[in-house]
Amino acid sequence: MVHNSDFIWNYRFCFLLSNGGKDKHYTEYFAGLNFAVYTFPPIALAIIGSFYLNLKPRESIRRKGRKLTSGFSNPLLVNTLVGVLSTLEILAVFLFILFLAWNFYARISNDFKNLKPDKSLMLNSWQLKYLKVATRFGLLAEVCLAFLLFPILRGLALFRLLGIQFEASVRYHIWLGTALIFFATFHGASTLFVWGVSHYIQEEIWEWQKTGRIYLAGEICLVTGLVIWITSLPQIRRKQFEIFYYTHHLYMVFLVFFLFHAGDRHFYMVFPGIFLFGLDKLLRIIQSRPETCLLSARIFPSKAVELILPKDPGLKYTPTSIIFVKVPSISKYEWHSFSITSSSRVDENTMSIMIKSEGSWTSSLSHMIQTRQKSDGDQTKYIPIAVEGPYGPVSMDFLRYDSLLLVSGGIGITPFLSIIQELASSQNSGINKFLPRMQLIYVVKKSQDICLLNSISPLIFGQPAEKCLLKVKVFVTQEEQSDATVRQLLNEFSEVQTVNFGTKFLNFSISGLENSLWMAAIAGISSFLFLIFLIMFNHIFVPSQKNPTKEKTPSWVVDLLIISSFILALICSIFVALVIRWRRLKKQMLPTLQKQSKALEKGSTQASDALDEHEIHFGGRPNFEDIFAKFPDEKGGSDIGVLVCGPETMKESVASICQKKCGAKKQKPNFSFHSLNFTL
Repeated sequence: MVHNSDFIWNYRFCFLLSNGGKDKHYTEYFAGLNFAVYTFPPIALAIIGSFYLNLKPRESIRRKGRKLTSGFSNPLLVNTLVGVLSTLEILAVFLFILFLAWNFYARISNDFKNLKPDKSLMLNSWQLKYLKVATRFGLLAEVCLAFLLFPILRGLALFRLLGIQFEASVRYHIWLGTALIFFATFHGASTLFVWGVSHYIQEEIWEWQKTGRIYLAGEICLVTGLVIWITSLPQIRRKQFEIFYYTHHLYMVFLVFFLFHAGDRHFYMVFPGIFLFGLDKLLRIIQSRPETCLLSARIFPSKAVELILPKDPGLKYTPTSIIFVKVPSISKYEWHSFSITSSSRVDENTMSIMIKSEGSWTSSLSHMIQTRQKSDGDQTKYIPIAVEGPYGPVSMDFLRYDSLLLVSGGIGITPFLSIIQELASSQNSGINKFLPRMQLIYVVKKSQDICLLNSISPLIFGQPAEKCLLKVKVFVTQEEQSDATVRQLLNEFSEVQTVNFGTKFLNFSISGLENSLWMAAIAGISSFLFLIFLIMFNHIFVPSQKNPTKEKTPSWVVDLLIISSFILALICSIFVALVIRWRRLKKQMLPTLQKQSKALEKGSTQASDALDEHEIHFGGRPNFEDIFAKFPDEKGGSDIGVLVCGPETMKESVASICQKKCGAKKQKPNFSFHSLNFTL
């Protein structure tokens, strides 16, 4: 297949040269063919996927028996270096590496068969072979680049078709980026080495070639990629997030110079990800406009802060969803992700998230809230905020389990607050007759951190024992043994300071993403317009070669035509998206401000019959082996969903136990592991 592909491209090149005045028409033909073969299929998949996700019901159907594919999603490898990997992930990684190896071997063996000495380079046999190897490593980098942007799509996310959310697929982007930089560095360094050996380096390294590969563009591309990768390392990303965030925007420089270096034929292979990412990015920018403002903030004794935001009553989202937040008064460009702690069933007009002061951005926001609290005047208390999202699972798949084991550490409690509220609301309304029973394992350093359970305290103590779906086990790791109970600690640290902000300038609430059908339509229109603009520009600006003495069009001109076509297609798509957004905002009513969590306020914390159900332990970490052994007797059920959100060490410990349970033959009950990320 590879040999035929190389032959076809050589044949096309010779055919174009032999057709004199017709080469423009054949260039247009092959541009359209490249787009149809390499670019359009992933775009079509994104469009069809949007239709499918729009039709998928929000409520999961209660399944009968174990799901056939559940075993593939359970942990197969638990390692500190790579984290927790499922059977499906390991299989996908293995097939991808196999594809890279096959691609490399097939091409390099063909190169060695047809190896001919190049007199202009004055290279001996081994140097020429090494140059061929370096060139093929460049193609491996190209394959990684072709897949690089798919995992970080949000609105047009292909991974959602597999049930993989954005915050989980980010690590695939990291793996692909690391592989890309490795292959590209070997490609660039080896090429420079061969040039140096042949004393050819000074002639090529600074030259901007008119036709063929532009080596200077490749050098700029490689340096830019190295800067992006180095500043993405955990040591820098976690301590200096701003450096990571801003240098990551050099991807635009990287992609443009990659086009100049590789040429248009190779660019079509990586263009689907670029096309979808560019469109997805612009749609997200439009969706985050106009800005709204904070309604109020609740400051907990543990210094965590809950932010209350206005929400359109028609916006529905599933538990474990996340939003991206930007506060222009702190930074005009920085976005940070947070798990939504509220439920759209319970709070129709508001949405809440929780932050903890652990970085410069969150510390600045916490300080701003406390400062505005002391200021006078409605305008000074006004804090504008931009919101993008929410992004989350299409349906509530956790409803299919008989029972749920929720394991959280510290601020990792946030996604579980939304799950618990959602299930409690479903129980009270009678929407779902069969709801999973839950056990929450909450690990904290200090007893005051338990105050984060404040929003669900009516559900913990306000339900009779026979009706209560939730059992809580709290582990306080850095304090000595105490006789305090969960109820006593919640009462002791129940003093939550509420800060209300001015709403004089509140004109819009969070309305969420556009309908999936509209996004699919915009993607289809944009791809069609790109092809039209590309053919039109090629017809206008690429001169016909009827005159054989006429100078050939530089390759970078064709590259610029691709960039121009892409930009114009995006501009037209932006116009359509703006019209849709404007019509939606025009229909939006002024936010109605009511008290939050009114459905939960009815619960009383004075009920005592559920008191003995909950446990608290001091001075040590939880023994997960013991918890897993007792769980079936305490909650019952043969199919148990294990959801974990917290430090990596905690995830690995729980995953290891799930791995053992799944590895045992005919083991019942079945534990299905799911990891929820709260940091990207």
